[in-house]
This record gives sequence, structure tokens and C-alpha cells, in this order.
Amino acid sequence: MRTVTSADGTTIAYERDGSGPLVVFLGGAFNDRTACAPVAEALRDRYTVVCVDRRGRGDSGDAIPPHEAGAYQVQREVADLDAVIAAEGGPAAVFGFSSGGILALHAAVAGSAVTRLALYEPPFALGGLAGSAKDLPGKLAALVAEGRRGDAVATMQIEGIGLPPESVEQIRRSPMWPGLEAVAQSLVYDAKLTAAPNLPTDAMRALDREVLVLSGSETWPGLRSAAQALPAQLARARYAEVPGGAGHGIPAEATAKVLDEFFGGK
Repeated sequence: MRTVTSADGTTIAYERDGSGPLVVFLGGAFNDRTACAPVAEALRDRYTVVCVDRRGRGDSGDAIPPHEAGAYQVQREVADLDAVIAAEGGPAAVFGFSSGGILALHAAVAGSAVTRLALYEPPFALGGLAGSAKDLPGKLAALVAEGRRGDAVATMQIEGIGLPPESVEQIRRSPMWPGLEAVAQSLVYDAKLTAAPNLPTDAMRALDREVLVLSGSETWPGLRSAAQALPAQLARARYAEVPGGAGHGIPAEATAKVLDEFFGGK
């Protein structure tokens, strides 16, 4: 594990492996750096692969205190990514999974040293995919500020992701729940990244970068339709579907193959 200090003093942890052109991997809600690790592992023979713990997850810290979580702005995580890319000698291609894909787009339009973007099932409100309620970030921030981390997790799962309440209650009684509570504050950040209207900004639409939008053939239909609709919203984007990926998962080998072709300029 390596660490770097971001602009606001937050320690950002990441794993680095392989050799070759730099590729940075960003996870989504509830993810730490292990979420994209299998894809990175499949690419390490040809690329320097870096899997990041976004702030507030895994071994990364967070300079934002819980009572100020609602004041989060995406520029904080753009600066985190910039620090990692600089530490590894950038520039970098970036793979963003779910809300991490939306973060990657924000970074690219902000001027980060990003060469190409691969976005796996970014949950924009496109193609019939419903966006979350406008008040979700504020609701989560209030729960975190009150120390009700479990309630914040449950609220994100039900109102942000769309899980049935009975499923969330089952998860709440499982051994995985404490790990979900540990990243509760970061859910405010993901909710802000995907806040209504949750559509590509004008700057994203005009972005002069090659973008590959991916989805799994077995993923949730709404995520696939949103991914299929996104390239038409961007200046230099195309769509690719990979086999598998049930339940918003990433089929590592199939995804790595497509990424290798894309990052290699084919």
C-alpha cells in the first residue's frame, strides 16, 4: 500500500502494481480499492495499475469532519485523484466504476491529467434510469452528523440504490453491516455526485477526450440502458457491452480485454 496527501490534508491510500502506461481505478458507493482490483490484476502485465481508496474508505482518511459532510464538493475528490496521478508521475487513463465514473468525468473537465476515460455503468439519469431524490444528500448528511451511520447506510441502499427495505433489513443483520457503516460518511459524497438532475454537464458534453462506456450484459436493465444512452451525450464516446456482470458486478477478464484494446489505442 502507498499513500499520498491530498490538497486538504487527507491521506489517500492506494495499491500500485505492474509496469507500463498508468491506469487509475476509482470505485463507486460502498467500494474500497478491492472493487476494481481483479480488473487491474488482469492488466498489470502491460500497465501500471493503481487502485485507489477514495476518501473515507479503506485505508484512506478524510479531512472533512462528520458534522460538515454535507459541505462536500466534488473538487475535494478531484484533488485526491490529482495527488495520486502526480505521485505516480502521470498522466493517467482512468477507469471509473459506477459513481466513480461520474467522478472521473468531473476530474477530466476540471483539467486533471487524464488521457482517456473508461466508465463502467455510471448511473446517470439517462435511458429511463430514475435519478435519486434531490434531498438525499442532505438527508444522509444529517444522519451522519447525528452519528446514525447505520440509518445512513440503509437510506442510501433504499433511496439511492433502490433495494427493497426487506432486503436491507437482512443485510443489516449480516456480518457485513459494520463494514458498510464504516464508510457511511462517504455515501454523502456519492449522493452528491449523483444528485438530481444527474445528467452530464455542458462541460462533460464538450470534453475532448476519448471515452469508453461499458456495461455488463447481465447487469440491471436500467444501468445498461443508461450506459447505452451516455455516448450520445458526449463528444468522443462509444459504448461496449461485456458478457456477464450480474448485479452491477464487473466481469474482470472480459472487461480487462476491452480495456486493453481501448487504453492501447486500438
